[in-house]
Amino acid sequence: MVTATFRFYQELGDFLPRERRGRTFAADCAHRSTAKHMIEALGVPHTEVEMVLVNGDESGFERVLQEGDHVAVYARFELLEVGPHGGPGPERLRERPRERMRFVADSHLGGLARLLRIAGYDTLYDNHYHDDEVGDLAENDDRIVLTRDRELLKRRSIVHGCYIHALDPPQQLRELFERLDLAGGARPFSLCLHCNVPLRAVEKADVLDRLPESVRALHDSFTACDNCLRVYWKGSHYKRMAALLAAVGQREKGSLDDFADVESPEDPDFHP
Repeated sequence: MVTATFRFYQELGDFLPRERRGRTFAADCAHRSTAKHMIEALGVPHTEVEMVLVNGDESGFERVLQEGDHVAVYARFELLEVGPHGGPGPERLRERPRERMRFVADSHLGGLARLLRIAGYDTLYDNHYHDDEVGDLAENDDRIVLTRDRELLKRRSIVHGCYIHALDPPQQLRELFERLDLAGGARPFSLCLHCNVPLRAVEKADVLDRLPESVRALHDSFTACDNCLRVYWKGSHYKRMAALLAAVGQREKGSLDDFADVESPEDPDFHP
């Protein structure tokens, strides 16, 4: 048994007991414990960690802790210079090219998954997904796991993941947009809400028989999903979701107040 001291920075403190937040504390470590083992034993999933310093030097998760080691654990890194000669260290999640920002959401985040699709981000979701399936999809398809289950994020097979702190979907979307800087890569209304595949522009005449009478009279611009054959147009649902995405891109938290009841867009403007 050895004793090391730990300090968790930024929002990582939310995973700790209140008395350990924002301060350095000592913890006993089993013989040959690694940094990863102790970080997760203390309650923080490894996917939430961007950088670990042991005695002031950047360290990997597999570093075996020694008596008296001081472990500093960071969630955010953008103001820090790390790696050789001040260069970048291992890939940080926020540094990932936006085209590689693909997600898989666990069974409790259906509302967030649909909002991400509205924003144009490839997001897999099924309310019957088991943890093993989520892990396999993340590993095999290079996806970022979204969950409110800390234990899921502790799985060794999951390299990138985000613990979602907020409870309602619009606030969850804001949280993720701010954390991963997603606003600049959003392509709103480019994916089917149901199939998660790209939509294509279609001529009105080609979908006329699938449109309600009122839509035929009021709208001329349409997109369609080749998989489920749903047709989309810029109706009231489109306007609400466009306003929500605009609010997410703002810093003022109150700008989302009007959308507190938007749990999942169940009424898209389409006709199968």
